[in-house]
Amino acid sequence: MRMKRSLLIVSLVFVISLSALAAPLGTNARAVIPSQVQQIISVDYRAMRNSETAMALKARVLPENLKEFETTLRTMGIADNDVEQLTFASFRSRQSVRAVGIAQGQFPTKKIVLRMKQRKIRPQKYRQALIYPTGTGMVMSFLDENTLLFGESVAVHEAIDSRDGEAEGLNSNSQLTDLIAAVESGPVWSILDQRGTQNMLRSILGDASRLADYDTVKKRLIGSRYTMDFSRGVNFDLDVITSDSMTAATLSSLLKAGVLYKKMNASAVEKMALDSMSVDSDSARLQIHFKSDDKKFQSLLSSDLFAAVSR
Repeated sequence: MRMKRSLLIVSLVFVISLSALAAPLGTNARAVIPSQVQQIISVDYRAMRNSETAMALKARVLPENLKEFETTLRTMGIADNDVEQLTFASFRSRQSVRAVGIAQGQFPTKKIVLRMKQRKIRPQKYRQALIYPTGTGMVMSFLDENTLLFGESVAVHEAIDSRDGEAEGLNSNSQLTDLIAAVESGPVWSILDQRGTQNMLRSILGDASRLADYDTVKKRLIGSRYTMDFSRGVNFDLDVITSDSMTAATLSSLLKAGVLYKKMNASAVEKMALDSMSVDSDSARLQIHFKSDDKKFQSLLSSDLFAAVSR
């Protein structure tokens, strides 16, 4: 997604536009995620449906890959209300990035399989997994009665390789499992690896990312994680984990300078957003916090600025 500069909006759109709401990973979901993870996003559809603000955000910034996943689920006869949790994992495979979706919920599994048979859709067997084409360019496989894996064929095969021990899985990547452990109990969470974090900060910093300071510190980034809560307005907390306190402090200074510069020529909507954002560092962590009530946030969603930066 291409983004313009506005420190708060970019940080929200860049990260949140890859996500919505989330919940802890289930055992079967975790098992099929390969170790070379770029980002994990989990969507708690129950929580999202209970928040008008969350639904408004979802409608504005849900990215194409998640829209395709939702379309695939509907094609298979799975209604939105059947889905309790949707996890999206992007991972590096050779020179490319692949992605899989894992849906969890109360699915009419027998009806779905029967519908496939009635439509003369036959599964292909990959080890012990039955993989069905969906007609949308994706394939799907039930990991159990309540867990469904789907994505492009190659990505699904690689995910099953991880589950079956033919390739390293998420649990072998201690850096990322540590990141997950710190946030997965929250109503909203996501994690990014080192390279994904570098790309995110480059987008947030805009022109400031060209400074020598950023060129030095980006190599000392370890990863990032965020939580978001819609229960009392909108609370967004992003932690960027670095190798040392000096790196975190340098990043904090760069972002604070960018905020001050932006405020000089900001519109009323931009000033409202920037005033709702705080930047700090704590030990080896860069911390970005954004807080807004529902009314102000929904006003921000409907602004021309938000529309411009979320394209």
